[in-house]
Amino acid sequence: MRASNAWILLTLLFALGCSIGSGNATPFDPADPATLPNPEINTFSVPDPDAAVRAYLDAWSAFDYESMYSMLTNLSRDAVSFEEFEGRYRQVAAMTNLSGVDYDILQSLIKSAESAQVSYRVLLQSAILGQISRETSMRLSRSGEGEWQVVWDEQLILPELVDGNKLSLERFVPSRGIIYDRNGSAIAVDAEIVAISVIPSAIDEDDADGLVSQLATLLGLDANFLSGIIFAEDAPFLLALGVVSQDEFNQREAFVSPYYYALQVITYSGRYYPDGSAGPQITGYVGPIPADQVEEWIKNGYQSDDFIGRIGIEAAFEDELAGTFGGALYLINAEGAVVTTLAQSDSLAAASVYLTIEKDFQVQAQKAMGESTGAVVVLERDTGRILAMVSSPDFNPNASDPNSPFFSILWNDYLDDERTPFFNRALFGQYPPGSIFKVISLAAALESGLYSSQSEIYCGYTWNRFGLDFVDWTKEKGQPESGQLNLLQGLMRSCNPWFYEIGYVLYTNGFPTLISEMARGFGLGSPTGFSILGEEAGRIDQLDLNNPSVGVGQAVQQGIGQHTVLITPLQAAVYVAALGNGGTLYQPQLIEYLERTDGSRSLLFDPIINGTLPISENTLLAIQTAMVLVVKNPRGTAYRTFGSFSIRMAGKTGTASVPNGDPHAWFIGYTTNENPDRPDIAIIVIVENGGEGSEVAAPIFRRLVEIYFSGRPLSLYPWEEKIGVEAATPDPDEEINEEEDDLEP
Repeated sequence: MRASNAWILLTLLFALGCSIGSGNATPFDPADPATLPNPEINTFSVPDPDAAVRAYLDAWSAFDYESMYSMLTNLSRDAVSFEEFEGRYRQVAAMTNLSGVDYDILQSLIKSAESAQVSYRVLLQSAILGQISRETSMRLSRSGEGEWQVVWDEQLILPELVDGNKLSLERFVPSRGIIYDRNGSAIAVDAEIVAISVIPSAIDEDDADGLVSQLATLLGLDANFLSGIIFAEDAPFLLALGVVSQDEFNQREAFVSPYYYALQVITYSGRYYPDGSAGPQITGYVGPIPADQVEEWIKNGYQSDDFIGRIGIEAAFEDELAGTFGGALYLINAEGAVVTTLAQSDSLAAASVYLTIEKDFQVQAQKAMGESTGAVVVLERDTGRILAMVSSPDFNPNASDPNSPFFSILWNDYLDDERTPFFNRALFGQYPPGSIFKVISLAAALESGLYSSQSEIYCGYTWNRFGLDFVDWTKEKGQPESGQLNLLQGLMRSCNPWFYEIGYVLYTNGFPTLISEMARGFGLGSPTGFSILGEEAGRIDQLDLNNPSVGVGQAVQQGIGQHTVLITPLQAAVYVAALGNGGTLYQPQLIEYLERTDGSRSLLFDPIINGTLPISENTLLAIQTAMVLVVKNPRGTAYRTFGSFSIRMAGKTGTASVPNGDPHAWFIGYTTNENPDRPDIAIIVIVENGGEGSEVAAPIFRRLVEIYFSGRPLSLYPWEEKIGVEAATPDPDEEINEEEDDLEP
């Protein structure tokens, strides 16, 4: 019986051995072990499932959800729509702040010609939690075309996502760092904020003076100005006045509370900019992440409803001011209970940024510009430290928070303002320099050897050479001809014919590129190195050297800072500082230092020298002498403003013609006060379409110097009846020393 059963078994094995494999298979021989069937040999001709798994996980690494979805089986796609599929992956990406996906294939198992299973380790790279590593597996099924397709379930993301389990992230977000001025006065800080609005029509007449007085004190506004806007005929039903910190409000609440019947007082948490911000285009503001940038910010540790720095220092130092986010990733079951903690990390405190600007001086400089459109830059003359930078008009960054009641009232007005208040004119405005460029032409004339300080011409109403005919500003203004002038007096009087002549003579006597080269040596036509917020390079074109009939006209106009010459206010500040400090071109800097909570500091301010002016000591002395004549000689174009000024200084007026509208008004200068407690400064002022530099920009320059050395304005503008209040009508009999550059033909 046993022998019979053994024979039957051998017969079946022989038959099976002959039926497996191809027709050329070796016949089964019970006596030959080499012909025994090998269970490890895969006899199914199927694609490698690892390739399908890698394609799916590579698509995940690229966040290519469409490609991933296309790899699913038909049954999986019937069970979950693309929107649901994509939403699940995006939700996990947001919960983990997923910045990348890596993986390792661990083991493959082909169960049959139609199914397989591949185990892999998924490595989720989280911006705040580090690396999350889990082992899971993917089931695959072959399609009608014979390719492997993915049988999808949520365990493909993480193995814990079963039975309705979800992820929940608790974020540990440090307080945003504070932005300070160089003296430690806060410019931007997280705080509880109180927004104050008034209902003008509700104010009791007997309470009007008291309400205005208390609100003016609380908000730091001029009472007359405040009364004017509250009781204006066209005042809105609800007038937004301003914001203060909760601490500031608490100190004055007892005085304000009697007028609550006519006020709207709303409290919210957010970023607070005291005084409406010192230099809002410098400081910037925080706001919601733009919708089209959410995914990228999530990869950096943020969530869709976070605020980020949008412009200025808030944006440039986002990483430092935001600190390092931490968090805990929990697994939550279908009932909402925490199952386990999958990953956890601590947050790190933010750094604070100390700027070189002086807050009070910056705010007063902004007020000094009034409603003018233009820019101011104030540099510490001997270091390049930026003490103030004004771009006007500006904006109030306190209105940038959607939680603020002022957001809907003010922010859209800023966005729609044709005067572009967010545009930093000091850095990105490119303007024809007009007569402030004449110091460069003077330098080129002296360095050429063709002129000396005592070279003379007659400065009349017109200049005629080479078929060209140009006029002087004195003719345009109806003033007497300037007459015989040496070169330094030519700068003092800003005599256009003198600098037409320089441009012409240099071009036709072997120095056709000297003025352009000198301008570049003064730092024009290229960035100053101020990379934190960016800047424009300006424009110094080469003249046409092949066609004198064209090139001569270009050279003549270039001599007075017109033609195609464009500079930025920051560049002008750098070169006028160099004129005052002995010839050193310092890189302008805005950062005093960064400070961590442990007291450690980085990016400490240290003067950086970009180069030196390409002129001799004698040429520099000649320019300095001429610039003093501009402000101190009775015939100087700025004598009217500075003749009796007690602070020692030198300067140059400029009135640059533009294709449309009134010319731009310029004034550049530096102080030589030599006060050991108050370093000397260099200042530029430009007022777009302001008219005469001597009439408009020079008085603003004077006020800035007064504020810097005295702490407050000391003299009135020609157009004021009192400081900060314009005169009702200008005085038509007032004599003003005027200057105007010739318009281009």
